[in-house]
Amino acid sequence: MGDTQMKKIMVLNGPNLNLLGTREPETYGNLTLPEIGAMVKDHAKRQDLDVDFRQTNHEGTLVDWIQEAADEASGIILNAAAYTHTSVAIRDAIAAINTPVIEVHLSNVYAREEFRHHSFVSDKAAGVICGFGATGYVLALDAFASMLRAKL
Repeated sequence: MGDTQMKKIMVLNGPNLNLLGTREPETYGNLTLPEIGAMVKDHAKRQDLDVDFRQTNHEGTLVDWIQEAADEASGIILNAAAYTHTSVAIRDAIAAINTPVIEVHLSNVYAREEFRHHSFVSDKAAGVICGFGATGYVLALDAFASMLRAKL
C-alpha cells in the first residue's frame, strides 16, 4: 500500500485469551496475549497496517467492538474463542456490518472436541484460519493486506 493512508485492522480477542502463556500451553502455546499483540503490531507496520489489539471476557463488549469497527476499521481479525461456538449475538453483529472479518483460532478446532467444530462466525467471515498458533494472526494480516491492495 506504500504511500496510501494506513489502514486500521481491529484484532478482537474473546474470553480466556488473557490467560495465554499459562492456560493449556500444549493446546495454545507459551506466548502471552501481550506478546502476540506486540508480534501482530510489528508485522502490521511492515504491511502498512495499523492494528487495534483488544481482549475481553464479555460477549456484549465483543458485539460493541464489532459494531465500532464498522465505522473505524478496514477489517476485523476475530478470535471469539469459546463464543465462536455459542454466540448468535456475535454472528448477528458481523452480519449487520460491511467490514470484512477473518476468523482466527490458535488451535485446530477440528482436531478437538466435537462441540468446537461448529462456528457461528464462519459463514459470515471472509475466511477462517485455525491451528497455526499465533502465526494465524500474522496470516490474517497478510490476507487483509492483500485484500486491501486489490481494492486500490
